[in-house]
Amino acid sequence: MTKTLREGPTSRRQMLRMIPAGVGAMLLSGSRAPAAEEHQPRAVATPRIPPTPSPKPSHRRHGAPDQQHRPRLSRPVFTLREYRRAVPGPAFPGDAVALTIDDGPHPLWTPKILRLLARHHVPATFCMIGNQVLGHEAIARDVVRDGHQVANHTWSHPTHLARKPGTKVSKEIERAQDKIYSTTGHAPALFRSPGGDWSSTVLGAAATAGMVPLDWSDDPRDWSRPGTEAIRRRLLAAGPDRSCCATTAAGTAPRRTRRSRPWCPR
Repeated sequence: MTKTLREGPTSRRQMLRMIPAGVGAMLLSGSRAPAAEEHQPRAVATPRIPPTPSPKPSHRRHGAPDQQHRPRLSRPVFTLREYRRAVPGPAFPGDAVALTIDDGPHPLWTPKILRLLARHHVPATFCMIGNQVLGHEAIARDVVRDGHQVANHTWSHPTHLARKPGTKVSKEIERAQDKIYSTTGHAPALFRSPGGDWSSTVLGAAATAGMVPLDWSDDPRDWSRPGTEAIRRRLLAAGPDRSCCATTAAGTAPRRTRRSRPWCPR
């Protein structure tokens, strides 16, 4: 669903283009960067993907569609193939790669990334933090307007979510879901736990909220600033049926945005 890796070979470049817009919006990548308890997100961007069937937020006050509880999975999905097993639908192309961008929206870097993705016709999934949408509503709407998929990434990006009591986990998910829905009109059908921190409690809360738990198969760890070549190698190493992550923290987004350009199909 996303085409962000500029694999020298044409097949790699085309593979991302082949992913169906509606289905392909579940990117399986993310950043395991440590986050503060009340984390103020990093940054996000905008690709193009028609939203998949959306469950409603926990509270009906915003008029979201009825929430459909999904089967509780014993683990999150890591690849496109696993996602398709959890959510029946047309098979993804064999060489499809998915892209996810975490921790936005950010007022400066999200628009830059959106422009970059739009320039190369690359759709992605933006894992949004509720308290980042707060105050940046117009940017969140831009992401959806441009056709990108949106995932719930909790309200405050707490560290060690898996250790939190069920009431805290549910509140983080529900509050973010309500804010994203009331702002964009789209109720996320995907949930990514901060740092890939999962537990039976977190998986259960995601299922109750009608969302598929989403992890990632390949992490370029760009948030750790390993250098351009390291990021390039990690992104290009992502094989078919996998995903790549391009998180964009406010402090490092400029550098990451520049580093991403060589991998976009031309």
